[in-house]
Amino acid sequence: MAVAGRCAAGLKLPVCSPLRSGSTVGVNSASECGRCFASSKSKLLTLVEARHSSERRAFPVAPSSSSTSVPRRMSASAVPPSKEVSAPTSEKIKPSGSSPFTLTYLEGNTWLWEIVGLRFLVDPVMVGNLDFGIPLLYDAKKKVTQNLKLEDLPELDYLLICQGYDDHCHEKTLAPLSQMRPNLPVIASPNAEKILGKYFKNVTYLEPRNGESTTLKAKNGSNITIRASPGPTLGPPWQRPENGYFVEVEDPKFTIYYEPHCIFENVYLRDKRADVVLTPVIQQVLPGYVLVSGQEDAVKVAEWLKPKFIVTMRNGDLEAKGLLSKIVSQKGTTERFEEMLSQKLPDTKVLNPLPGIPLDIPIGC
Repeated sequence: MAVAGRCAAGLKLPVCSPLRSGSTVGVNSASECGRCFASSKSKLLTLVEARHSSERRAFPVAPSSSSTSVPRRMSASAVPPSKEVSAPTSEKIKPSGSSPFTLTYLEGNTWLWEIVGLRFLVDPVMVGNLDFGIPLLYDAKKKVTQNLKLEDLPELDYLLICQGYDDHCHEKTLAPLSQMRPNLPVIASPNAEKILGKYFKNVTYLEPRNGESTTLKAKNGSNITIRASPGPTLGPPWQRPENGYFVEVEDPKFTIYYEPHCIFENVYLRDKRADVVLTPVIQQVLPGYVLVSGQEDAVKVAEWLKPKFIVTMRNGDLEAKGLLSKIVSQKGTTERFEEMLSQKLPDTKVLNPLPGIPLDIPIGC
């Protein structure tokens, strides 16, 4: 796969062939609790290691005209709310204008965010496949951005880690990243300390149930506060939950909420507000166990936080093989989520980012 040069966000983007069209059929289900106590350690590990596996399904490709090319940078207004498309083949970058918040979805749980000039690499899985150390049982690779390398990234200001597991805290990626950028500041869940402590010295761990926070200085002089909130508890009920994050920007004033499993503790969200919510909307489930929620739970998050924009993520849409990948099913569709959301919050706009393509969010403008 050839490299087409840097995009307007500073990211080197590969030239990708369009994925073949395919339909996605889901089953609607009631919201299920994301907290589960496994009866044995081996059962718990099996459940955890199986997260984010997927059926081998490609993104449906939006209808296109031979006379129209898709830009290498997109604004929110350029993304059809109910369309999901593969990465374009055009090498040209067409900037859509500046925005205080630009995000690039790199598949799985990996993001590149630019917030008022500060760049955050989020939960990177960019070296090798995702296999949780059990490649014979589970081995997954990305569909569009698989050939993107750490060397292709622009200069980074922070690394943000939500969880201590391989699909968020990926040791095969973090080891070379720490060699390339040994002084990179890290903000993370305390559950990731065992791995991060091997590679990074400048790490701020935020306890989720205490709502711990750290404040950064943006390049325009504005304060950016990163505040932890409880995500899923992947173990006994007394275990520390993983992290979600509120990102509170002072100037221009806006708030982002991010939790990559759409699993949360209600009491921590009910009195909060966010302008942008990043969340999965399609459930990934094992028999009797929710790995990644969405659908009704994603609507519930929106009802509490009342965002202007919801940015969807398809963190289970990977090319996966192995026994564990065959027992995970997906429930619901993006279209069904949008239908439910429109009944509750008709003014909230749903954005489905293209993998590898920077997306400007017109918030705080």
